Amino acid sequence: MNKQLHINSPLIEALSIGKKLKARVWLKMESSQPSGSFKIRGIGYAFNKFIQDGAKEFIIASGGNAGYAAAYAGRKLKVPVSVVVPETTKKIAKDLIKSEGAKVIVSGKSWDESHSFALSHTSSSLKYIHPFDDPLLWEGHSTIIDEIYHAGLKPDMVVLSVGGGGLLCGIAEGLRKNNFFKTKILAVETHGADSFFRAKKMKKLVTLDKISSIATSLGAKTVAKKAFDLTKDKSVISHLISDHDALEATDLFLKDHRTLVEPACGASLSPVYKNSNIFEGLKNILIIVCGGVGFSIDQLNEWKNSNQ
Repeated sequence: MNKQLHINSPLIEALSIGKKLKARVWLKMESSQPSGSFKIRGIGYAFNKFIQDGAKEFIIASGGNAGYAAAYAGRKLKVPVSVVVPETTKKIAKDLIKSEGAKVIVSGKSWDESHSFALSHTSSSLKYIHPFDDPLLWEGHSTIIDEIYHAGLKPDMVVLSVGGGGLLCGIAEGLRKNNFFKTKILAVETHGADSFFRAKKMKKLVTLDKISSIATSLGAKTVAKKAFDLTKDKSVISHLISDHDALEATDLFLKDHRTLVEPACGASLSPVYKNSNIFEGLKNILIIVCGGVGFSIDQLNEWKNSNQ
């Protein structure tokens, strides 16, 4: 029997933002998930399925959020978990992963190198969990839209951040599953972590030379093939912002909603705070507040002090 590891996250209306946009703006607060981000939906779903198929132990490569979700899932389902993180992963994220009882292995300068290391250490008893490129993950993430449907909300647009594309694929699946065929998706990235934006522009999968954005959770050098396929969908709009905009939105959101999210999540919040003309004429806008664990108030204050 599957054990649901995620919660039905709160759906709240952002009145102040909505007033500026002349629309109703809704926040799906995935930051309230037990592992701090939406990742537990897909990770939890995949863990359950793989355990049913006989998996006894798991390994995952992650910069933070997926690793923390895997560690949480391992503790709840009583299976050992190893998390391979790149050297750029912050201490706060590594400590959270360890607090759930998982083993942390530091290997590689980027997620891609950690991913290669993790893959090389799989075995018949040690199952690799991909943090974004797996249909099981997308099915788990699609439950966000199931909850929106049951809440009676039919958004004109869903705004989300894109890293490797797992959330994007899940939301697209959820919209299709619930017959929200007219709902558009605004897929937001930061400069320096823009593999989806470049793939859409070049009309082919693109691998970045390096990740240079502060939004390290968006740091997949190549998006999932399924995410690339969505670049051909006219209802999916790619949007690029600066690190400054992501951090500014993170700060504004903290003031407005008393919730600290990381810059990767600030990316999805930035367009509504900037009052982008993308939203002109829309009545209901849904933002996936994806959360994040690899960011601290000290880092935010450091950025604010450097920009005064």
